[in-house]
Amino acid sequence: MPYIKYLFLFLCLSTSVFAKQDTLVYDKEVPFIQQQNITESDLETYKNDKNFDYTEVDTSDNWFVKLKRWFRNLLFKVMEYLFGNVAASGIVKFIFQVVPYIILAILVFLLIKFFLKVNARNIIQGKQNKPEFEFTDEEHIIKNEDINALITRAIEQNNYRLAIRYYYLLALKELTDHNVIKWEQDKTNADYINEIENKTLQTNFKQATKIYDYVWYGEFTVDAIKFESLKKPFNQLSKLSSNKIG
Repeated sequence: MPYIKYLFLFLCLSTSVFAKQDTLVYDKEVPFIQQQNITESDLETYKNDKNFDYTEVDTSDNWFVKLKRWFRNLLFKVMEYLFGNVAASGIVKFIFQVVPYIILAILVFLLIKFFLKVNARNIIQGKQNKPEFEFTDEEHIIKNEDINALITRAIEQNNYRLAIRYYYLLALKELTDHNVIKWEQDKTNADYINEIENKTLQTNFKQATKIYDYVWYGEFTVDAIKFESLKKPFNQLSKLSSNKIG
């Protein structure tokens, strides 16, 4: 009978131990996670925040970076050809890194110098070759000025190129006065040639027009000797137009 009591007591103790092992224990150190409900308005806040902007941006190299890489690769190939496939270190490595920038700076300097030189030359030539009067003064000269006096003054100043210009304006004035042509600001020399009906006068005017275009627009240098030869067609044209050949 005592054995039965001891057996019963043993079973009770065993059941109590196993029951303790199967019991779930709540750990107070583990935080409690509560489910959050996210709305569309909550997302808009993050969409407008740059820190949450994950848009992919094209980070491909620009032309300047590609040019530097090309110079560097070219330099490496040259040095590798000269010295073999040896890892650069120290001063050699520094030279490899600096030389491409030096070469690029020299090229940029040469390009800037070239364009500045071209622009300076154009500015200087533009000032030197500026006409003695504006083309808009043509109508004023033909209608109001004493063109013969202008020719005389230009010759006295040895400005034979300008004298040829005045000779041509005088021809247009005389042909207009004798109703051979009708002078207008927007007409071309070809228009005046087509208006002249008399073949002799037309041929002479063509020759005078060629001389004028060659000297004035072609910037042909005229000295005193050349001027004596070039002015003859204009004098002949003046005689023909004064005879009212039309």
